[in-house]
Amino acid sequence: MIKREITKRILSLSKKIPVITITGPRQSGKTTLAKSTFPDYRYISLENPDNLDFALSDPKGFLNTYNGKIIIDEAQHAPGLFSYIQTIVDEKKENGLFVLTGSQNFLLHAKISQSLAGRVIIFNLMPFSYNELKNTKYKIEKLSELIVKGLYPRIYDSGLNPSDWYPSYIQTYLERDVRQILNVGDINAFRNFLRVCAGRCGQVLNLSSIGSDLGISYHTVRKWLSVLEQSYIACMLPPYYVNFNKRIIKSPKLYFYDTGLVCSLLGINSPEAFELHYLRGGIFESFVISELIKSKFNSGSSSEMYYWKDLNGNEIDCIISSGTQTKAIEIKSAETIKTDFFKTLKLWNKLDPENNNSLNLVYGGYENQNRESIKVYTWKECAKLL
Repeated sequence: MIKREITKRILSLSKKIPVITITGPRQSGKTTLAKSTFPDYRYISLENPDNLDFALSDPKGFLNTYNGKIIIDEAQHAPGLFSYIQTIVDEKKENGLFVLTGSQNFLLHAKISQSLAGRVIIFNLMPFSYNELKNTKYKIEKLSELIVKGLYPRIYDSGLNPSDWYPSYIQTYLERDVRQILNVGDINAFRNFLRVCAGRCGQVLNLSSIGSDLGISYHTVRKWLSVLEQSYIACMLPPYYVNFNKRIIKSPKLYFYDTGLVCSLLGINSPEAFELHYLRGGIFESFVISELIKSKFNSGSSSEMYYWKDLNGNEIDCIISSGTQTKAIEIKSAETIKTDFFKTLKLWNKLDPENNNSLNLVYGGYENQNRESIKVYTWKECAKLL
């Protein structure tokens, strides 16, 4: 098993709070992580129809039957369990009693979040980060190969071809998660929506444009996007609001957590196809943003991430804000550094000279540098920025 960076935090905090929740996309390794981190716990999967029927029909009896420290996999299938879990943890006053996993952010459900308030720590487990792979036999040196292959554990563990695995993954996601979260009558329409979103990866979100392309309403697009967020397929990077006396773009940018999934949706099936694709820059940007988000989740960082763009087209791809310090990050997929890559970073520094700014560039090359007071990171090192 490849060691997950988040494991140490999970173990530490399980000694301080009664309920541990591990959420993340389907097939990100949640079950494997829970079992390996808590090997002495009883394991129950609610994907098993018999277990699920028991949990739904008699939640109190279900929990009494599996008395003791337990892992409940895909716990979102039985929301009725959570009020009884609350009662048990309040009575026993022990830490680390329950480990709950789920491929949806089920704590968004009002009744569930109310039941577990103050009793739960939430961990988000994403597909592998590059840091988790780089010291293993699965290490990939070529950027374009990594982008197309993606970072889902099953691909590496089973030696699967991404072009075989991702279509099946997408179908499973549509049939299980989408149907459960949202009553979508036409799954093919949602599949097309996924593809359209993949084609806008790394771009400022325009709900009306997406709706127009698909023949669906603005409100439907917003609802479907929330499904992608809730099931950890896509995320939004909000704009950074500061008073620079200029009008700025106020819509979020759209990213996917895994570039292999994006490539599959766009029909990019080889490193060579990625290198020539017109969306190469946006997909690479999504890779960097996802690596930063994984680092944030794994470390428990409280830093916030944004982007900034004004109406003149000046843009900082990512801004990491932590207290009084900001890190401005420009992201370029090119393997060779060009002087004009630094143009917007210098503009940003002039616009906000009183802040403690750190100026950074992440690029598709292989050598870290320091250029004109700007730190240059390779794609392999980008997670160090958070």
